[in-house]
Amino acid sequence: MSTTQYERVKQLRADRIAPQQLYIDGKWRDGRAEVLPVSSPIDGARLTTLAAAGRSDVNDAVHAARTCYESGSWSRSAPAARRQVLLRWAELIESHALELAVLGVRENGTELSMALRAEPLSAAATLRYYAEAIDKVYGEIAPSPANVLGLVHRLPVGVVGAIVPWNFPLMIAAWKLAPALAAGNCVVLKPSEKASLTLLRVASLAAEAGLPAGALNVVTGSGGECGAALAEHDDVDVIAFTGSGGVGRSLLAASARSNLKRVYLELGGKSPNIVFDDAPDLDAAVAGVVNGMFRNSGQVCIAGTRLLLQRSIAARFMEKLIAATERLVVGDPLAAGTQIGAVCGEDQLAKLMRSVRAAESEGAKLVTGGARILADTGGYYMQPTIFTDVTPTMALAREEVFGPVLASMVFDDEAEAVRLANSTALGLAAGVWTSDLSTAHRMVKSVRAGLIHVNCYGGSDLTVPLGGVKQSGNGHDKSLHALDKFTELRSAWMQL
Repeated sequence: MSTTQYERVKQLRADRIAPQQLYIDGKWRDGRAEVLPVSSPIDGARLTTLAAAGRSDVNDAVHAARTCYESGSWSRSAPAARRQVLLRWAELIESHALELAVLGVRENGTELSMALRAEPLSAAATLRYYAEAIDKVYGEIAPSPANVLGLVHRLPVGVVGAIVPWNFPLMIAAWKLAPALAAGNCVVLKPSEKASLTLLRVASLAAEAGLPAGALNVVTGSGGECGAALAEHDDVDVIAFTGSGGVGRSLLAASARSNLKRVYLELGGKSPNIVFDDAPDLDAAVAGVVNGMFRNSGQVCIAGTRLLLQRSIAARFMEKLIAATERLVVGDPLAAGTQIGAVCGEDQLAKLMRSVRAAESEGAKLVTGGARILADTGGYYMQPTIFTDVTPTMALAREEVFGPVLASMVFDDEAEAVRLANSTALGLAAGVWTSDLSTAHRMVKSVRAGLIHVNCYGGSDLTVPLGGVKQSGNGHDKSLHALDKFTELRSAWMQL
C-alpha cells in the first residue's frame, strides 16, 4: 500500500463507530434484547456496541424475508435484473474497500494487507461471479417418451438463514449471500458477535444498490439466542453455516426439532500439508507452509495445521521453516510492514495458550514460539508456534486449534503419509508437495479432504468448490455447485 493509503488508514482507524442496530425489512432499528460490547483485539479498546437480537427480532427478520420472497419483487424478478443489482452492489463494496477492510481489522485483528484482498475485494468478486452466472443457468428437458414433455425447473428455496464466523466474515458471507440472492432467495444473515461491523455496513450498500427491502436482513447477537432462534424457525428453508463442529451439531438438532430445514455445514479442519523428499523446490514449500499456516494468525478454516515431512528431508526442512517463521513480523495489523496481526480476542488467546500447555504435557517438542507477546499494547498477540515430535494420538494432531500453532510429524513412505493425513475426524483441505505426477494423483484420490493443493497451499478461486468431508461438513461454497444449496428441482410431467 502507498504512503497516501496508510495516511487514510490512520484516519479511518480513528473514526468513531456509532452504536450498531439491526437491519430488518430495509430499516435500521434497535434490538429488543440488551446491547453487546465490541472491543478491538488490536489494543483491547472498546469500539462500539451491537444490538442483540432476541427471538422476536429474529421472527420479524424472517417474516420480512418471507414477505419479500412471496411478493416476487426479488424472487420472480428476471435473472438479468438481479444481475444488475448484484453488480452494482459489488461496485459499491469495491469503492468502499479500504473503509471496509479497516473496519474489519479493528474488530477482528487480521493484518490489513490480507484483509483488503480477502474481505471487500474478495466479496466484490464473489458477487460479480454469481451475478454473471445466474442468467446463464438453465433448467432441463428430460428424455421422456414422445407423448410426454418432462421439464426440470431450478427454483429458489425461499428463505435462507446464513450464519457466519468471525474470521473473514465478509468473504464467507459473500460465499453464501451471492449465490443465495442470485438464485432469487431472501436471506436473514446472522454474523458472529465478534465480527459484525462490516456486514452491517455492506447491508446499507446493498440497499443503495437496489436490493429490495426484506431481501437481505442482518440480525446480530449471541449464537445461543439469536442464532438458535434462526435455526429453530419453522419458516426458514435452509441454514448455511460456517463455524465450529459443536455449533454445527446444534444446528442439525434444531432442524430436527423444527421443520427439517436443510442444513449445510462447513466445520473447519485439521488439514495436512505433506512434503515429499522430491518436492520440486524446498524453499517454495517452506514459504507455502508458512503462508498456509500463519496468515491471519492461523485463524483460517483451511490452514495447514499438520505438517507431514518425509524423514530424509525433515531436519533440513524444519531448520528452514523455523528460520522463516521467526522472521515473521507480528504486530499492529493496521501498521505498515506487519505480516501477522492479532488473534481475535482475549478468550481466543487464552484457548491457544491452553493448547500450547496441553501439547507440551503430552510430549510434543516446542521448537519456536508458544508465548503471548506485545501484552503492553493491551492487544492479543501470539508468537507463531511450531511443535515437532507430535504423534497422531495427541490432541494437537486431532483437534482444530484455530490459531498460529503448527504440529509437525514425520513419515517414511507414501502409505504412511496417507495414514497420517487421514488420521483425524476432519477433512477440509490438504497440501501435497512432490515432483511426481503419479504421486500427486494418487494423493489427491487417497487423502480424504474436500480441497487438495499440489505444490502450493491456498489461493483457489471461485471456479472450484470448497467443502469438507467427514466431520468437516457437507455442501459446497464457491463455484456453480454453491447454487445447489439455494435452489430446488421442480419436475413437470406434461402429457401431450
